[in-house]
Amino acid sequence: MKIKLIIAAALALFVVSTQAQAKLKVFACEPEWKALAETIGGEQVKVTSATTAFQDPHHIEARPSLIAKTRRADLLICTGSELEIGWLPLLLRQSGNPQIQAGKPGYFMASEQVERIEVPEQMDRSMGDIHASGNPHVHLDPHRLLSIAEKLSQRLQLIDQKNAPFYQQQFANFRAKWLESVQSWEKQSATLAGKKVVVYHKNWSYLLAWLGIEAVADLEPKPGIPPTSSHLISLLQVAESEQPEAILIAAYQGDKGARWLSEKSGIPMLTLPFTVGGNNASTDLFTLYENTVSQLLNTLQDD
Repeated sequence: MKIKLIIAAALALFVVSTQAQAKLKVFACEPEWKALAETIGGEQVKVTSATTAFQDPHHIEARPSLIAKTRRADLLICTGSELEIGWLPLLLRQSGNPQIQAGKPGYFMASEQVERIEVPEQMDRSMGDIHASGNPHVHLDPHRLLSIAEKLSQRLQLIDQKNAPFYQQQFANFRAKWLESVQSWEKQSATLAGKKVVVYHKNWSYLLAWLGIEAVADLEPKPGIPPTSSHLISLLQVAESEQPEAILIAAYQGDKGARWLSEKSGIPMLTLPFTVGGNNASTDLFTLYENTVSQLLNTLQDD
């Protein structure tokens, strides 16, 4: 009897191990894409993220641990549009994984699945850190995010055909809940249209366009250039003439310049999560949007 129990336990462990190995391995560059992959992939995927909400995705070190994860990945999902240009190419080269190279089904750049805004007509080094393919921060537009989710579902179906019906149903469930939530968020935030803010970086452009909020100034003198003393002083004049109602920064951005401008101008500084995990309330894509809209309403809405 004891031998039978041991054999049964060993078989159970083997089955569990086999099931775990059978999961599709997904490597996400940012937390928002990890969350989306887990939402659409459900129990069929195992997802890891290269970054957290408190790291600037422009500047990440291609560590050996990340290379090891890309080497084992079946699917790579990143923002694209040059956001990860400083570290992702090295990961891909060092991984030696043919499945996730550009042009392969396992290579999925989220921003490249939708139309992008702020595509420069011309560019050179003097303009700062701008993206030739347009603004990559598409995850803060819920309508673009839904389109990306559909494309991701289709890609998962292609890579893991035996579970295609599962991915189809997962997307259908997400779509229904997401559209209902977007309708609610848009109704709640209607009063934000026409409000003015100062931003730290153009990572808020899609969010502001969706909500009808105007960015009247940027703490960065040029994209990717940290705030300078002379630029911050010049923003005091902008603040006086434009009367913005908040200074927006992301959880991963330093607040020194924003805090100085807030103290000198009296404009409140608002730290938003930007991505999943950016604060305790933003645990998934739904709560990320809920918390972002709620904070904006609390700060910008008229009494």
